[in-house]
Parts: sequence; structure tokens; C-alpha cells
Amino acid sequence: MRKAWLVVAVSLGTALAFVALLVIGTFSAAAGLFGANAGTKGAVGLAKGAVPARYQPLVQKWGNLCPAINPALLAAQLYQESGWNPQAQSQAAAQGIAQFIPGTWAVHGVDGDKDGDRDVWDPSDAIPSAASYNCSLAKYVKKAPGDPTNNMLAAYNAGPYAVIKYGGVPPYKETQNYVKVIRTLEKSFARPIGRVDPSRQAAGAIAFAQQKLGTKYLWGGNGTPEQDGRFDCSGLTQAAFRTVDIELPRVANDQYNAGPHPSRAELLPGDLVFFSDDLTNSRAIRHVGLYVGGGYMINAPRPGAVIRFDKIDTPDYFGATRVTEDGAKSLPTLPPEA
Repeated sequence: MRKAWLVVAVSLGTALAFVALLVIGTFSAAAGLFGANAGTKGAVGLAKGAVPARYQPLVQKWGNLCPAINPALLAAQLYQESGWNPQAQSQAAAQGIAQFIPGTWAVHGVDGDKDGDRDVWDPSDAIPSAASYNCSLAKYVKKAPGDPTNNMLAAYNAGPYAVIKYGGVPPYKETQNYVKVIRTLEKSFARPIGRVDPSRQAAGAIAFAQQKLGTKYLWGGNGTPEQDGRFDCSGLTQAAFRTVDIELPRVANDQYNAGPHPSRAELLPGDLVFFSDDLTNSRAIRHVGLYVGGGYMINAPRPGAVIRFDKIDTPDYFGATRVTEDGAKSLPTLPPEA
């Protein structure tokens, strides 16, 4: 009997400890709002695994082609254009990973890999061409008023003459959104150079996930009544942030791009934590959880299990994302590369 009471006491103590962890973590996240330094002020490199491994050397090299661009900006632009799909093709006949239309490619396509041809479908040519074209556009619009980088991106989308005509980003909704999206995504692809601002929605997301503890896992689960309120890993995190008016993508590897990436030492409750068998490529991420502090997350781990607390420090830990509203809104709806 004494052993039974001991087991009950230990179990109760463990549960209370986790509740305390949540409470302390939630208040820590809220308190951090008032003492945080500014987030990324510029891109000095690429965040871990943000660019698929086979493209990272190209993006790193050509993202430094001229002062007008940087690797994180180029990565954000390519992700926005095609979702890293080298076979992408739009209804407007834009082609390849950088979405060149044939006429623009004929003039500005370069033989990036020096193999004797210029192939819009080959990222070894298309990525250098995107960088080169950006640098050319920056020169064309350098005298236009306003932010030079914004003007360069607007010229990529709407043409340099529109930027010159309107004295900056033209009043086209598509172009203005294009510029805003890429400048926001740049923060996700950049390696942070300072502390990342805490999430203002962390407490609400944690509170939702806490209420789902003990719920059975369901592959593809979104928590609907038809699914008996069950979730898979990314369905849980999507639902948690939806309660605080942030709409995340459905898939874990796209959720990784919903904000900047704090280091392991800088994690705060409310951060998303990711896991992968390929630690060089965010597109290979296969699992996500919601960090609650103390080295633990709430997650929907696998079929046959329930939503629960798990440690994050495992060999397959990939990294973390501090979700922002603008970051989530900036994620493209284009299908990612298979």
C-alpha cells in the first residue's frame, strides 16, 4: 500500500511540476516582451538548414554578388517565387526556380555553372541569373526615391520602368505585397545577429495545447468533430496558433519559415521546435512541437500515442522558429518541391 501511495504521489508531483513549468514558462514569455532587444537588423548569413542543402552553396555564393542583395534575401525571393521547385511554371509562363518569363531569360539568363548553356530549368543557371538580374535592376532604379532594396524587388516583379515612373514601389497591390512578403521572409531565412523578439501570442498557443494533453494522435488530424478532436503534430501547432489569430501552413516544414530562428540557448515558451532526419534541409522536417520551457515541448508524437510532454534534446532536433503574424502571412501558397 505504501508503494502504491508513493507511485501516486510521484505521478501527482510530476503532473504538478509540468503545470508549474507551463505557468512559469508562459509568464516568462510575457515578461520577455518588455526586456527584449531588437531582432534581426540585417542578414549576415543563412539560418540553419533554411535553404535545401543542394541549393545552399549557390544561394550563399550568388547572394553576395553585389551590395544590393544578400543570401537571405535571395533565398526568400526564390522561396516566394517557386517554393524551391525547379520545375515550377506559372500561368503567365514564368519558368523554373526563379520564375523567369522567356523574354527576360533571353536577355538576363546567365551560364552560372559554365557548362556552355543557359537553362532556365537548371538551378545552377537560374539562381545565379536571379542574383545577376537583381543586381542589374538595383542599378537601373538606384536614383528612385525610397528604400533601394524595396525598389529592386519591385522592379523584379513589375519592371524597372514602373519603379522609375512612380518614384519607388509602384501602386500595384501585387507588387507591394511581393515586396512586403520577401522582406518579411528574409528574416526567416537570415541567421539572427541579435536576440529575437519574444512572441506576443505564446501564452495563448500554450494554453490551447495544454488543454489537448491526453488526446489521441491522428495522422492528418485537424481537431475537427468528425475526427473526435484529434490531431497530428502540425495540426496541433496550427490549431494552437489559430486561437491567437495566426494562420500557419498545414505542413511542419512550411511552419519552419513562419518567423526568425532562435538558437537552442535562446528558446522561449511558445516557440515551435522541429525535428528531422536530415539536419541540413528544412524541407525534410518531419515533426514539430510547441516548446513550453525547461527542455520540454507539448506535441502529438505518433500513431498510437497521445498528445503529451516530451524532451526536445534528441539527436534529430533541427531547430526552432519564433512565429510572427507577418511571418505566417508571408508564406507562399505555392506547393513546395517534392
